[in-house]
Amino acid sequence: MIFRLLGPLALSDATGATGATDNTSAPTAAVGGPKVRALLARLLLDAGRTVPVERLVDGLYGDEPPAGAQGALQAQVSRLRRVLPPGVALEFSPAGYRLAVADPAADVDVLRFEALAGEGARARAAGDPVRAAGLLREALGLWRGPALSDVRDAPFAAGQAARLEGLRLDAVEEWAAAELAAGGDLPSPLIRELESSSREHPLRERLRGLHMRALRAAGRQAEALAVYEEVRAALAEELGADPSPELSAVHLELLRGGGAVAPAGPSTGPLTGTTGTLPASLPAPLTDFVGRERERDRLASLVTAARLVTLVGPGGAGKTRLALEVGAGLPGEVRFVDLGAVAGRPGSGEVAEAFAVAVGVRGGGAPRLETALAGRPVLLIVDNCEHVVDETAVLVRRLLAVCPDLRVLTTSREALGITGESLLPLGALTPEAAEELFVRRAAAVRPGFTGHARVPELCAALDGLPLAVELAAARLRTLSVDELADGLGERLERFELLSRGDRTAPERHRTLRAVVEWSWSLLAPGERELAARFSAFRGGATAEAVARVCGAGAGPLASLVEKSLLEARDGRYRMLETIRAYAAGQLPDEDPATAAHHVYYRELAEAADPELRGSAQLEWLARLDAEDANLRAALRRGAPEDGLRLVAALTPYWWLRGLRGRVAAPVAELLDRVEPTAELGEEYALCVLAAGLREGGPVERAREFLGSRTAPLRQPYTAFLWSTTVGPVEGLRLGDDPWSRSLALVGRAVLMTATGHGEDVRPTAEALLTEALAGFRALGDRWGTATALEGLAALSPDPLPLLAEALALFASLGVAEDVVDLLHRRAAVHEAAGDPTAAAADRARAADTARRAGLVPR
Repeated sequence: MIFRLLGPLALSDATGATGATDNTSAPTAAVGGPKVRALLARLLLDAGRTVPVERLVDGLYGDEPPAGAQGALQAQVSRLRRVLPPGVALEFSPAGYRLAVADPAADVDVLRFEALAGEGARARAAGDPVRAAGLLREALGLWRGPALSDVRDAPFAAGQAARLEGLRLDAVEEWAAAELAAGGDLPSPLIRELESSSREHPLRERLRGLHMRALRAAGRQAEALAVYEEVRAALAEELGADPSPELSAVHLELLRGGGAVAPAGPSTGPLTGTTGTLPASLPAPLTDFVGRERERDRLASLVTAARLVTLVGPGGAGKTRLALEVGAGLPGEVRFVDLGAVAGRPGSGEVAEAFAVAVGVRGGGAPRLETALAGRPVLLIVDNCEHVVDETAVLVRRLLAVCPDLRVLTTSREALGITGESLLPLGALTPEAAEELFVRRAAAVRPGFTGHARVPELCAALDGLPLAVELAAARLRTLSVDELADGLGERLERFELLSRGDRTAPERHRTLRAVVEWSWSLLAPGERELAARFSAFRGGATAEAVARVCGAGAGPLASLVEKSLLEARDGRYRMLETIRAYAAGQLPDEDPATAAHHVYYRELAEAADPELRGSAQLEWLARLDAEDANLRAALRRGAPEDGLRLVAALTPYWWLRGLRGRVAAPVAELLDRVEPTAELGEEYALCVLAAGLREGGPVERAREFLGSRTAPLRQPYTAFLWSTTVGPVEGLRLGDDPWSRSLALVGRAVLMTATGHGEDVRPTAEALLTEALAGFRALGDRWGTATALEGLAALSPDPLPLLAEALALFASLGVAEDVVDLLHRRAAVHEAAGDPTAAAADRARAADTARRAGLVPR
């Protein structure tokens, strides 16, 4: 059964016969109400994937749904289930509804069209125009009329229809380009399609250029020239603009009657010949330059000192803008070569032709370029090299070797890999620069906008990528900053929110999704698989972790770094959150990387646990700090019982670093999923503590587990944390290891001083604490040592040296709560000794420490 949305909503069997959603031969429009058809269409757009209830409600009822909209949705779901054909199920889960069809990419015409069109575009880029033309022709043959034509009243439909129409136009252009590249007679349906699409989109210059080329190839030269005059007049009247250099280049070739017509696509530079020259100036910026002043100065210095410089970085980092800013500020001749429209067919000479157009020579390939550039001091800014990096590298190396006065600045998502190449990686803007960029661009669409408390959070969620920040700022036409910031937290919402860019920009730079998809399309299949699996990580990963979780070695990792999909820094690999969100969408639900991620980080936590009570304490704390985001993500993966074990292993880390508040929510979610048993009773009790619970059913159940335990505790911190947080439990047995023995000595001393009679217990308590201090010092445990020192200071006639050492140890661990408490204790000692200045200094330091750690001030 085929579901058809590219026209009126319809179903058809394998023979192509259409039917209604009740599996009869009645016309689709007669079946059910418009809401049922709209619901089916919305689910089909994400066939095989779960669509949240909130998104369905928004899609059917708009931004302001009526009261009871969710109930109305359930009623429509029930009606839809009654008319779905056999073999198609509408499944519900807490995450939303999923329309389960056998093969979404084959059974839904929209999804099949997108797959065929994408494969066709890639085939053309790979130099196979015949295959590309066949794929694109098949894709366009799926259209039976305007997309979603009979559900256009649904709020979601207009935007989706516009998106699909844009994809159809892209496919028409790609089909035309492929047929022209393949040579031979052009099919009549192609010219008719170009004529029809041109009438509907008279200012779409690439489309009109391809129409002109097709007419010329069909021997209709006069009509092709008439099309140009029509476009030129329309641009002047509608926009007050002249045709682009690309369209003008096609027109010039028509006038010359040459055999080859320059491809219609973005490029700049002069076309010289007997009939004149098209000027080649750098593209003028439309907005002010923000946030890259340091990189601009660095790049200008590099370009002055080196003959080949490459700006490398992910899509949307602002490489082109920075290169043009530097080029505009340098003396001498500067030429701009845009390779964005070059298909990159091996052996086609398109890269050399683009260079020739920019330099001002006509034809002749590399030899003519060498002649034109010999002895000529010029800087070539070569933009968008990543998809033709091999051909560009060969040509640039040849030109630099024979043209000593030539300098080249390239922008790419990977380096050219030529000896002598200087690289300048371009990543995120600084937080301050990203916020300034957002405010400036937002003020352009919302006059008077000067900032918002959530702008820093929003810019951080966008990785500080200039394109993403600008796209987000543009959405303030219709959304608030709060709505933007809330929406960016969801993977799919991120790309939907930032789906409206500059209509005049190249297709792959118009939306955030298009930017990432372009980078993704340049990866080999194995690289895509690794990138998708890498999305399981949060906050980056070490090479060892990637090898264990993803099954990949250093070579594939290095390849993703070179192509700007990953960043490598300080022994870790990191993926920008925007790229990670896209990559996560490419990871199958049952991919083993997800389970392997939990196992790896649980084993890491279990290995770290005993080390946190010894001389390697700081080293392991730093290692766990680096993996904090991964450890929290691992809590949501794996079986609940494994989650309990992970919580138990991480309890010392969370305690020492004061992270209990940060992990309370995911641990509470784990508690809801787990069914506790006596075997894991201690782990359950630690989970209750980490969730921040102090009373209630889980606390009582945990107390029962601990009270009935006869074996020694597996986690040495359990008794200490439970007694200081909830209350003592009789009969708990600590282990016989040195750390547990020292902690037991501290506990006995504290209990003795709390319940004893002053001087009577002081000698015994001091002896116990002194022995505990020696034990902790021998182990190298800073927390235990500081805790024993703190106890001794309470009994000493000269507590200040002891308090100072304890403070230094707590501060080295980053335990803000203990530092604040100890500062207040020392302030009281200073006051009692008649030193109010020192007391005030300690209280001020305590307040500052509490503020920085987000603690409630005392």
